[in-house]
Amino acid sequence: MRVVQLLPALVEGGVERGVVESNREYVKRGIESFVISSGGELAKVIEKDGGVHIPLDVKSKNILTFPTRIKQLQKLFKKINPSILHARSRVPAWLSYFAKGDIPLVTTVHGFNSVNFYSSIMTKGDKVICVSNPLKNYIQLHYNTPSSKIEVIHRGVDLKSFDPKKVDKEFIEKFKAHYNLEGKFILTSVGRITSLKGYELFLHAVAKVKKIKPNTVGLIVGGVQKGKEGYFKKLQRLNKRLNSPIIFVGSTSKVAEIYSLSDLVVNSSLKPESFGRSLVEAMAMETPAIAPAFGGALDILSKENLFIPKDVESLTQTILNAKKETKGLREEVKNRFSLEQMITKTLQVYRELL
Repeated sequence: MRVVQLLPALVEGGVERGVVESNREYVKRGIESFVISSGGELAKVIEKDGGVHIPLDVKSKNILTFPTRIKQLQKLFKKINPSILHARSRVPAWLSYFAKGDIPLVTTVHGFNSVNFYSSIMTKGDKVICVSNPLKNYIQLHYNTPSSKIEVIHRGVDLKSFDPKKVDKEFIEKFKAHYNLEGKFILTSVGRITSLKGYELFLHAVAKVKKIKPNTVGLIVGGVQKGKEGYFKKLQRLNKRLNSPIIFVGSTSKVAEIYSLSDLVVNSSLKPESFGRSLVEAMAMETPAIAPAFGGALDILSKENLFIPKDVESLTQTILNAKKETKGLREEVKNRFSLEQMITKTLQVYRELL
């Protein structure tokens, strides 16, 4: 089998990481793996893992250049002779749709995109993969996509990368000592500094929880994107005003260790997320998680660990009353949300089309 995955660019992100992991796993299984993108720092990882990266502008939304780029793709497809095309985003999907000829096309809907003609391309694959059931319901509601065409395949977490037995214990000891976390009730939110993550909500809730549990401390783990510096300063001012015990950690490669030392991982997003990868990664590290009761979190968490979206009081009470049992969390991830299940089910979709 010869698989071509297409995405706008290979920069750091959930979709990009999924493509990198799929490429690696395909190669392990003896599948010829090609990735077409406009490039990025992860392109070298594709090559290192045994795949082939082909740089091509499948990112620009400039419709005037579409005919030229479609022709370029047609030439590439003729040269590669793919068994399957797998488009992960709207521009690559449009280009592939017009260039593919008789090659089967799979599209993966990764988000609750705005409902319009431009987004409709993600429902026009020969098979449409949705990363959660709420996402499947969303595209069926707005595009009348038949169930027979859709496969729900949850995003997979690499259990080798998120393994409690492999944590860097020295890092954890130094991190806890540096931030004075020993004996604290640690609430952690992971993600880049952006307003959509609902960090104001998190700050308010942690301040309220601290009044009930004085040993409470909150961690926000994520970097400040260019252009978001003003928002970050706003968060810092709010944190000071609330006297909230929040520590801004910044970005780190030791995310598994951060999950491991936390008592509860909190997702306070203001908009539905298509899946909720941080929730599953935390569970793989045997750390319970909570999230708003919408989007992909509905597929992952029990009702006790879901709160009313954008509601500080509901978030506060859920932090205090959530199921904090750690036993069985990793096994649940292994059974339902592992990288292995994602790859197996995706390859099954490919084989059905072939």
